[in-house]
Order: sequence, then C-alpha cells, then structure tokens
Amino acid sequence: MVISLINNKGGVGKTTTAVNLSAALASNGNTVLLVDLDSQGSASLSLGVPRGDLSPSIADALFDDVNIQDLIRDTSVRNLKLITGDFRLANADLALADVEGRERLLSDVLQAVRNSFDYVVLDCPPSLSLLPINALTAADTFIVPVSPQYLALEGLVNLFSAVDRVRENIGGCAELLGIVITLADYRVRVTQEIVEIVRGHYGKDVFETEIRGNVRLAEAPSFGQTVFQYDGASAGAEAYYRLAVEVATRSRRTR
Repeated sequence: MVISLINNKGGVGKTTTAVNLSAALASNGNTVLLVDLDSQGSASLSLGVPRGDLSPSIADALFDDVNIQDLIRDTSVRNLKLITGDFRLANADLALADVEGRERLLSDVLQAVRNSFDYVVLDCPPSLSLLPINALTAADTFIVPVSPQYLALEGLVNLFSAVDRVRENIGGCAELLGIVITLADYRVRVTQEIVEIVRGHYGKDVFETEIRGNVRLAEAPSFGQTVFQYDGASAGAEAYYRLAVEVATRSRRTR
C-alpha cells in the first residue's frame, strides 16, 4: 500500500509522523520504503543522511529517468528503506511544466517498486503544488497530520477542498486513511476545544491515537535517529507504535 502524508500547512509534525510511522510499521515486520519528496530533505536528514549526501534522490527518477531501484538506500532501521529528497525538488513545478501527464509521473515511477514493499510512505512538502498532487495520484490512501491550532484547523478545510478538486480534475486520487492529531499540548486551553471540533466534525476519520508534544520526538532528528532508536520508552515512541497498529488495521480494510 502506498500512503501519502500530506498537509498544505507546515509545522504540523508531518515529517516526524512520516519517519516514525514508517519505522513503527517496519518494526512490526513490514517492509517499508520511505520516499522523501521535500526539497529540504527533512525526512532523509532525520534518518541520519548527511546533507551533502542527499543526492542522488527521487529527483533523479522524476527529472532524469534514472531507475528508481538504483535510488533505494538502506537505513539504520531494519526493514526500512529510503529514497532521499534534495534541493532540486523545489523546482519541480517548473521542471515538469511541459511534461505530458506530469500529475502522474510519480505514480509511473513507483510502479517498479511498489509491489516489493508492504508499505510505501510518501513524505510531501507543505504545499499543494505539483509534488503533493503527484503523491495524491500515486497513493492508495493519504494521512493528514493536524496540530490543534485554529490556523491548522482552517488549513484542514482548505486541504480537503483541494483534494476534491484534484479528484474532479485528474481522477484516481487517493482516499483518506485518517486524520492524526499531532503536537497536542493539553496544558493549552484551546487544545481540548479544537480536538473536540475535529473529532466532532470528522468522526471516525480521526485516528484514536494522538501524538502529544514530546521532547524526545523533537530531539531525535538532530541525532539522525527515529524516536524508537533515541528513546524507545518515551511517550512519543509509544504513541507512534499505537498509530502504526491503527494504520495497519485501516489499511487491511481498504485493500
């Protein structure tokens, strides 16, 4: 199953979720490929890839027809492979402007590897530009991380409207697997209010697991580690383990 992690707003824990969800799925015996579609390479850096070693990346497959199988790297996490992202992805809209079928280019590229893994996880940049649209058309399902802030809540409404437009104009768009509440801090009064709004409006589309703000989750990327490697006993690690179980359960229902 190909799962896209998408939100057009930054700072909602999207890359943290992509990295640690991928690692949690891999720890349960699944083979997982994480594809970093962000020009900043944040997911790749979080897994210990030095900035100077981000190339070759998924950009080579999208722009230069390099075989995607040649771009797959090992990581320090068993069963978890990685295709890095690099700065060239920032120019994707311009580089692919005249390419026929540019909205489905990623889907075509992934055909060679998608059946080799139990899960392919796509970490998208915080926008609804060409790369996230490619991720939506390439994926079977998508997950939306959302933090309990009013602006993030407004962004969620805009995101689903944009997804509907992609579905209408292009077709073959991924289905929602779930919304995951991230960076929840219940010491802040507004958190409970916004979480109740999200759960009240979206109901069962919201995962039961919530990812609370956690210092270990914030520290792990600076060491090039997942939260499980950095502190497997932390609340953040426990939360992502639970989320992985929910994702696996929902994924089986949609297959």
